[in-house]
Amino acid sequence: MRPPDRHLGAGSGSHAEQTGRVMAAFEPLLAELAPDAVVVVGDVNSTLACALVTAKAGPLLAHVEAGLRSRDWSMPEEVNRVATDRVSDYLLAPSADAAANLRAEGYREDQVHVVGNVMIDTLLANLERARGSDVLDRYGLTRGGYGLATLHRPANVDDPDALRGLLKALGRIGERCPLVLPVHPRAEQRLHAVGVPAGIRLVPPAGYLDFIALQDSARVVLTDSGGVQEETTALGVPCVTLRDNTERPITVEEGTNVLAGTDPDRITATVRRVLDDPPAPRCPALWDGRAGERIARVLLDGGTARTRPRPTDPVRRAQ
Repeated sequence: MRPPDRHLGAGSGSHAEQTGRVMAAFEPLLAELAPDAVVVVGDVNSTLACALVTAKAGPLLAHVEAGLRSRDWSMPEEVNRVATDRVSDYLLAPSADAAANLRAEGYREDQVHVVGNVMIDTLLANLERARGSDVLDRYGLTRGGYGLATLHRPANVDDPDALRGLLKALGRIGERCPLVLPVHPRAEQRLHAVGVPAGIRLVPPAGYLDFIALQDSARVVLTDSGGVQEETTALGVPCVTLRDNTERPITVEEGTNVLAGTDPDRITATVRRVLDDPPAPRCPALWDGRAGERIARVLLDGGTARTRPRPTDPVRRAQ
């Protein structure tokens, strides 16, 4: 991926601070470029910030990964997803269940498009390059001889008791299947403060290609990341999600993902079952590496801000 043409430089901060800074930086850029449409992706603060600025400025707004729902209103990402969908003209859903969520919430059919998963486009486009990585040799790993773990969500790593419980479970699992844990920057100090059990090997954060290679060769992946749930499903690698809910239930229904929650005993029992009887690889429809092409067709064929219905229009205007 080439460097961006513009960098907003918003930095970190509270959700309100970060969202506000992105809005203030994006507004003059939008006025300068005067685009016909703006595409926002995912559920982070910049997604919502740019969506709100675009909706007020008037260009068409397209939300990639629309319709995902965890049903957990305590997650900031859930608020970002719902609010972004509401002001979007195009709701570009990664799977049929996400489209069903949108229809149940009352969105018009002309807004909803099932296009597939752009993360899988990236994964499949880079998979052979990733398999050429030397990361397994670098860490002395063999294919199928280790498990991969990731932890980064605030609910899991910011609460010492919650983190201690997760590490207890990972330590038990590591006795049977050694675990590799690339250390997320937000979790590093907390992991060391709580103490890391034997059987868990901490390694530096991995670049994209190295991390895909680690997933692809793992016997099992344990994660609290939404994206990893999708990538392991596409790779056919068993995944155990260390959360009580997921905004990607399609990976449980049609993939290799199992939702284990955060209770140490339940996590340990779930992973042991997965190791003994791995789920058969299954991949959702349209996760085929061509989501970007479908999105382009929707945008090119969808009309303009003057000819197509806007988000609160009750009926389609004549083209």
